[in-house]
Amino acid sequence: MLHHQEYSKSVPTRSTLNLKADCERCFGLCCVALPYSASADFATDKDAGVPCSHLQTNFRCGVHDRLKQLGYRGCTVYDCFGAGQQVSQNTFNEQSWRQTPETAKQMFEVFPIMRQLYEMLWYLSEALTLEPACSLHTDIQIALDETMHLTNLDPDSLIQLDVAAHRAHINPLLLQVSELVRNEGSGRDKVPSLHRKTLGRGADLIGAKLKGANLRYANLRGAYLIAADLRDADLRGADVIGADFRDADLSGADLTESIFLTQLQLNAAKGSESTKLPPSLVHPMHWIVNCS
Repeated sequence: MLHHQEYSKSVPTRSTLNLKADCERCFGLCCVALPYSASADFATDKDAGVPCSHLQTNFRCGVHDRLKQLGYRGCTVYDCFGAGQQVSQNTFNEQSWRQTPETAKQMFEVFPIMRQLYEMLWYLSEALTLEPACSLHTDIQIALDETMHLTNLDPDSLIQLDVAAHRAHINPLLLQVSELVRNEGSGRDKVPSLHRKTLGRGADLIGAKLKGANLRYANLRGAYLIAADLRDADLRGADVIGADFRDADLSGADLTESIFLTQLQLNAAKGSESTKLPPSLVHPMHWIVNCS
């Protein structure tokens, strides 16, 4: 195993892995490939493989600046982690589903598979940066390399891929990373947590009153935090992988060292410019607008 100082020189970053959506280089795949139903998140029904009525010929959204007002909140939350441009530019060699309609069905099947792979890359790339998990960095790098290899498969191979099995292979490694980071941090900082005993994977915290709560190093994996009041809460070191932050209020909260936080989770939440975030993530525009 490489010593950490040597290893860190070659650690891939999210920018080098292109793990941010670039809609200018995508064929509007999320607007076509994915289905949705009329609900609080979408104004109408749409089947998978059917272009959204607002998708323009240049693959841009015709109502991007009015999505929420028109009832398409789900569109403002969605994040593909960069899978869209990978499928558009690489898997299908810059040939759009409009240019080559015979490939459309295959392209739409590949996209959600690629999106899952890119989400795993997001988590693995973060895991490589976490010092307390340095004993696992070689295993993490192998898992990341394997996942990168899968993203470069041809369309037929991607469709045949058992992505659930690959995720099941990755998840225990990410859990080990989480436990190492949280155990090291809680032991080092000796920070008591009033909530740690009642929290855990999949915790039901819908509408919970957690304003100012000390949630440092808590296990919030898969927690239901829908509409929870997390104003000014301290979430540094908390594992939030898969946590549902829809309409949770993160105003003033500190998430600077939260583990496995994604832009999608932030997009679904409420917050303010005073919410502290990791450097790889940004304040959603609706947070800033709400503060103006």
